[in-house]
Amino acid sequence: MPSLRSRALSAALIAAGRRRRYASAEAVRTRVAESARRPASHLPPRWLGRVADISRTFVGAWPVYDVSPLGAEPAAHVLYVHGGGYIHELVRPHWALIRTLVTQARARVVVPAYILAPRGTADRTVPIAADLLSGLIASGGSAGTVLIGDSAGAGLALAAAQRLRDRTGDQPSRIVLISPWLDVTMSHPDQAALEAADPLLARPGLLEAGRLYAGTLAADDPRVSPLHGGFAGLAPMTVFTGTRDVLTTDSRELLRRARAEGAEVEFHEAAGLPHGYPLLPVPEGRAARGRIVELIRSTAEL
Repeated sequence: MPSLRSRALSAALIAAGRRRRYASAEAVRTRVAESARRPASHLPPRWLGRVADISRTFVGAWPVYDVSPLGAEPAAHVLYVHGGGYIHELVRPHWALIRTLVTQARARVVVPAYILAPRGTADRTVPIAADLLSGLIASGGSAGTVLIGDSAGAGLALAAAQRLRDRTGDQPSRIVLISPWLDVTMSHPDQAALEAADPLLARPGLLEAGRLYAGTLAADDPRVSPLHGGFAGLAPMTVFTGTRDVLTTDSRELLRRARAEGAEVEFHEAAGLPHGYPLLPVPEGRAARGRIVELIRSTAEL
């Protein structure tokens, strides 16, 4: 049973009409057009600078933020890839998670503000993300490297890990996937029933966002939908999902396919929790963030 605070938050999300953003393909296209006219900011909030050293570089056209413990050597390195359906920038909950990773896990967190769809498509985005991951692993030294992604960012993160495995065999110490969107075809038969209880997401808009991100690639190309890629040879994975999430089918399929291929998966499915719950200010979210901090700390110790 989800906590009272979680139930109240889900009710508030429904009352606020948050699902309207993904209610239709037209709603997504309208959002993308508005973002093209008035791009949202991806700048870190000012409060983050009070607890972390922040710098910015560019990898091609991507702004990449480097967020490190204030006045201290990092114990681990994290590449964090944010969610948002491939059409939304970094927002406050993403930065709040980054703050937790910096202050509680004493991690250096590298945060790419990748180019959004439809300008940023999988054929262009995945290779750059793989290069970032490769560079972080190479520069990490004795400290561990953890790859973290949420929602669409988890799909991009997993596709980057698969590409790096195929290219060099290198992997981070661990991959953490939060409410991952791994199959933009939205074709799983269980999704219709899950969608009815989801306070945040709807299939029509997700299909359109996935189409924009796919560009000229097929929707089931592993660069677009890494659920269709291989799992052998990947780093150990930790997955968080909630049962009030239309995308929880992706997490369940990952668990089945990855274990069938001999990959290690630590799986957390929270009953009654919505999409992205580890980023939310609820008890279950705090517990999930605590587990992520533990994983990063254990990587640093290794």
